[in-house]
Amino acid sequence: MTSHPASVSARPRRALVFGASGAIGASLLTRLLEAGWSVDALSRAPQAAGPALRWHAGAFAAMPDTLPARVDAIFSCGPLDLFSLWYADVAIDCPRVVAFGSTSDATKQAASDPGERELAMRLRTSGERVFAAAAARGAAATLLRPTLVYGSGRDRNLSRIVELARRSGVFVLPADARGRRQPVHVDDLATAAQAAVDAPAAHGQAFALPGGETLDYRTMVARTLACLQPAPRLLVVPGPLFDAALWAAHRAGRLHGLPPGAVARMREDLVFDPTPAHEAFGYAPRTFDPDATMFA
Repeated sequence: MTSHPASVSARPRRALVFGASGAIGASLLTRLLEAGWSVDALSRAPQAAGPALRWHAGAFAAMPDTLPARVDAIFSCGPLDLFSLWYADVAIDCPRVVAFGSTSDATKQAASDPGERELAMRLRTSGERVFAAAAARGAAATLLRPTLVYGSGRDRNLSRIVELARRSGVFVLPADARGRRQPVHVDDLATAAQAAVDAPAAHGQAFALPGGETLDYRTMVARTLACLQPAPRLLVVPGPLFDAALWAAHRAGRLHGLPPGAVARMREDLVFDPTPAHEAFGYAPRTFDPDATMFA
């Protein structure tokens, strides 16, 4: 009888993660390591390595020469435009790419602000560039497009509202701020990326990733403020009065970083269908239940 050598455990899959120190990337990094992946991660500043984790210091404008020549999957959790240019130009052996974009590619397409329209075009062009580069080298790409992201304290939406409200003890909204929203937690986005990488139905596809609950803007803000201690007051005023006060605040330079388009969209529905992502890779995000630790 011929003897066979003892089976050797398969090597761990290797991932290259861009934006690994960011909100989504940090959550994804934890999940990949817990699932037994070996991870190469990129950040601008050196980070603490681990048994299955290697950090590479650099940026897209100054990419280190230490990145692996072959990985099983690439995850992009940072700026899609910069990643798309790098990926289109680099020679790396990788069969699977999962990149995060944003539903802003649709919601800001017809914005009044030229900068927001340019952002929407840049997102769409970058996504197309990733798909084209993947197809040219026989790889499978998936684009994930989150809605309003929260949960890490580093987002530019609810965390900005919390910052303004904490500063003054009050947050003012127009009475007609009833546009519907679907806030999505960063951990649900990380789970989606991990699931999508192994889902053949996600190959070559883009998916909107809304949160698990649809609620109007005013309710979303009220629920956010209510979880803080002490809870800032939500003041609702008539729309014309709000617009006049906002104009005066902008003129006085008291609302840095809050573009007029963000205010206009409070009144608009920004709603996306999670069904395609659910059918392709089981996407099932949580309802909106914020707590103060998410805005520390």
